[in-house]
Amino acid sequence: MNNTPTPHIGAKLGDIAKTVIMAGDPLRAKLMAERYLENPVLFNNVRGMLGYTGKHNGKEVSVMGHGMGIPSIGIYTYELFNFYGVETIIRVGSCGSRQMYVNLGDLVIAQGSCTDSSYAQQYNLNGTFAPIADFDLCRRAADACEKFGYKYHVGNVFSADSFYCEDERKANWTKMGVLADEMEAPALYMNAARLGKKALVICTVSDHILTGEATTAEERQNTFTKMMDVAFSLI
Repeated sequence: MNNTPTPHIGAKLGDIAKTVIMAGDPLRAKLMAERYLENPVLFNNVRGMLGYTGKHNGKEVSVMGHGMGIPSIGIYTYELFNFYGVETIIRVGSCGSRQMYVNLGDLVIAQGSCTDSSYAQQYNLNGTFAPIADFDLCRRAADACEKFGYKYHVGNVFSADSFYCEDERKANWTKMGVLADEMEAPALYMNAARLGKKALVICTVSDHILTGEATTAEERQNTFTKMMDVAFSLI
């Protein structure tokens, strides 16, 4: 039975490549299509969540938005993995630094994701699941950063369901060596694990939780291209 199009993705089976690079902001997906893809074709505009398929260095690849938060990326990546035959998803996005040595503009490769989300409860596991990236993608991303000369860090991120949080205990993640905060990695990593797929999250530091430094929305949308360079080098 063909379950495409889905309630959230208007593409037909075959319209989407086996590898998809995703961003929370659909306009960032549009930027990637224009910057990196040859002859990009729009395959989705349902709810304004833009998605394009084209070729990069002769290889077919798709780019798409995933929205904000664990529930949103959980829906889109589940449908891509489960109904469209996607094998690899790489998320590129922004994050907030939790360490003084992780600066604005640095790249963070999320080897693992700590979370206070209840997303894993659906699996009825007798314990705590540790959401982690695909090792090969993680290693190759670090190698690409070295090749490009980009400053990067590899380690844990913290992914919460809330952007604005009144719980002061959230600061304790800094003490545990967590590099940065973002809001999507656990659902992506859990979906990939459950469905036997590959996933990686690469983020650019857009703000600093400890110092209060921050970039503008326009800068986040249009200038965070180093993480994209790394992601497309993995195709």
